[in-house]
Amino acid sequence: MNDWISLVVEHGVVLVFLATLAARIGAPVPAAPFLVMAGAAAMAGQLSLLGALVAAIVANILGDGAWFLAGRKYGYRVLKVLCRISMSPDSCVRQSEAFITRWGGGSLIAAKFVPGISVVAPPMAGALGMSLLAFLGFETLAALVWAALFLGLGMLFSAQIQQVLALLSTLGMVTLVALGLVAAAYLALRFWRRHVFLRGVEMSRISVAELIELFKGGHDPVVIDVRSDVGRMVDARCIPGALAIELNQILARAKELSREREIVLYCNCPNEATAASAARLLAGAGFKRVRPLAGGLDAWAAAGHAVEAHTLVVVNA
Repeated sequence: MNDWISLVVEHGVVLVFLATLAARIGAPVPAAPFLVMAGAAAMAGQLSLLGALVAAIVANILGDGAWFLAGRKYGYRVLKVLCRISMSPDSCVRQSEAFITRWGGGSLIAAKFVPGISVVAPPMAGALGMSLLAFLGFETLAALVWAALFLGLGMLFSAQIQQVLALLSTLGMVTLVALGLVAAAYLALRFWRRHVFLRGVEMSRISVAELIELFKGGHDPVVIDVRSDVGRMVDARCIPGALAIELNQILARAKELSREREIVLYCNCPNEATAASAARLLAGAGFKRVRPLAGGLDAWAAAGHAVEAHTLVVVNA
């Protein structure tokens, strides 16, 4: 165990850089503890505080910058990939949309401290057209605040951290096993929460082919786009004639919808999560003929059906 501590002390700046870069890219690596330990080591004169700070800032800019550029080039496609591998699918995008809508570029600072959306915020900013200069300014400030906070915590509690490290060095392999069990328990909890989330959006879907048959049969289904305004800015496509009603407005607008017509809701998110959540809300309000569109907007477009640029449609259902 002493060898491990020596490794951290001797290569602390490099470890801070690698851990931070991995976290910013999206790997399940807790970068903050590395910064806290680096702060404690710096307070004890074992590590360069300035080196650790610069390493963390550069790693943040490189990792987030890569996602920002990807968001600018590929838009919603990048966000779909990120949320598909996220342990909190769909909610990560909706939370990022809320942050950016409310705080603008300052959302990049807040996102650093919110698990689940810290990786999504940079590509979201890119997809929404933030300039590269503005991104670099906000990102540098965000990285400075984030790194300084955790380095400062390490310096503040340096004595206690050094005592803990000294204790760990005497426990050897037992410590490594304990840390491994804690990490495994953390990942298991995240996967369990993902499983619960996916179970919560399980319900019958309607396929694109079935929706087309409803149109052809003259059943005049009501099609609702439940994405947020920001989501429609990122991906302006929509199913022709679709009504725009966000998830958080669906119950307030329910009185405008006919209970006699088939209601089909769609989004452009993994597992049709937002559409399924909206369908459950309507079902709970007494609507019997309501289903999410399987595959969402992408499935509609992939089937070769027309899409158009989104315009607000007044509900007359």
